[in-house]
Amino acid sequence: MTFKPRLFAAAAMLLLAGTAHAVTLRVANQGDATSMDPHSLNESLQLTFTNNIYEPLVSRDKKLGLVPGLATKWSQTSPTVWRFELRKGVKFHDGSEMTADDVVFSFRRAAGDGSDMKGYTSSFKEVRKVNDHVVEIETLTPFPILPDVITLVFVMNKKWAEENNAAVPVDKRKGIENTASFKANGTGPYRLKERQPSARTVLVRNMNYWDKVEGNVTEVIFTPIGNAATRVAALLSGEVDLMEPVPLQDIDRIQANPAYTVLQGPELRTIFLGMDQKRDELLYSSVKGKNPFKDKRVRQAFYQAIDIETIKSRVMRNAAVPTGLMVAPGIKGFVPELNKRLPHDADAARKLLADAGYPNGFEVGMNCPNDRYVNDAAICQAIAANLARIGVKVNLQTESKATYFPKILRRDTSFYLLGWTPGTYDSHNVLSSLLATPTDKGQGQFNLGSYSNPKIDQLTLAVQSEIDQNKRNAMIREAFDVHAADIGHIPLHQQALAWGMKKSVSVVQLPDNQMPYKWVTVK
Repeated sequence: MTFKPRLFAAAAMLLLAGTAHAVTLRVANQGDATSMDPHSLNESLQLTFTNNIYEPLVSRDKKLGLVPGLATKWSQTSPTVWRFELRKGVKFHDGSEMTADDVVFSFRRAAGDGSDMKGYTSSFKEVRKVNDHVVEIETLTPFPILPDVITLVFVMNKKWAEENNAAVPVDKRKGIENTASFKANGTGPYRLKERQPSARTVLVRNMNYWDKVEGNVTEVIFTPIGNAATRVAALLSGEVDLMEPVPLQDIDRIQANPAYTVLQGPELRTIFLGMDQKRDELLYSSVKGKNPFKDKRVRQAFYQAIDIETIKSRVMRNAAVPTGLMVAPGIKGFVPELNKRLPHDADAARKLLADAGYPNGFEVGMNCPNDRYVNDAAICQAIAANLARIGVKVNLQTESKATYFPKILRRDTSFYLLGWTPGTYDSHNVLSSLLATPTDKGQGQFNLGSYSNPKIDQLTLAVQSEIDQNKRNAMIREAFDVHAADIGHIPLHQQALAWGMKKSVSVVQLPDNQMPYKWVTVK
């Protein structure tokens, strides 16, 4: 039967009308989930929102530990084969039963053209059906952390996707959209009722959900509000119940109101800068005929020009921790003794530029979002000012993530700011997604400047299959050491989380900034 959203929305409202305590949660964020397609963009807000609608085989609990999701158990039947036993009786929102066919379809879709989730499947050789409720994933090499890797690969309904011409995921780089961009048919605790991109998205409880829902929210109204002052005003006026991020300058003001509170905590996201190191000539630069970022001295000059302590104190109001690594404390493989930044030294930076043949500096374009990370545009403005002091004129372009991500994902950039939380909470994810040489299989998919070092590629593959934890950590350390010596990227800091809410709202704040509505209670 073809999925009919109006009928499902009406049915959902009838179910909600029959509950004794219908509860609406009104949420505001500085940006919007750019699509309802769970495989279209590997970005935290996108994935946390769609994870309320769709689900993975393996889920995470409130401490980020692995727990059964759509699979009840899993085991390694050989060094390269994992077997997953599927949960029986799970229904999609249209009432059809989830089977192995849907799982195999979803993993192939996630690994296919247009998908932004290839990085999670790049090591797969085959995903196959054993029977209606058992699937196997065979990898190219032993992959002991595979269950951690697939927690963000969500299962779609094969029949629904094919009937709605959504068998292939949307490609954000090309601006392509299909039915899955605006409609959804998952197995999760909430179903999609209304979708107005950049304006309003409404979810309602899935009353046929297979699991217990701890919270009491029966409807979620999600509204993107890009302007920070307007977002705070919406909270304090009672128009929304929960918002994030709270502008750093408004935390004390909200805390002073007896009806509201701000929930703060460390985040596992690392904010960093990337540079095009592949093209022979930069797309956006005054330098013609060569690429200055191919010279390590130029990359080091940019690094040492950045006054990270001033950015921390003035731009981030001390709600950030400067870092010399591409991973945060709490990520497996973090190496504390390597977490050292090069010193801020404008004179040394100017000399490096002169030695590289740019005594008068040069111009370069820089891309930055203005509604994705905490004070992202202000960070980029501060960096542009820092670089101006060493003779580099930065032509800064800040824009909404709705247009920013498609642009940089197609590598239409010379210099950019990005944030990254490893979805596996393991350093291998950073090595594979950000540092390894890009391939068409998904490796290096977010290495947008195409930094490349064969030694890191070799170590990435070795880390992936190594079972001995001490040997594995030594390899990770070596890879981070090589990357730091190359100045493959410029790490900046880990930002802090700040969610503002009415005191009547109880939430679980996770360090990966995920927000499962099934754990929210409104009194």
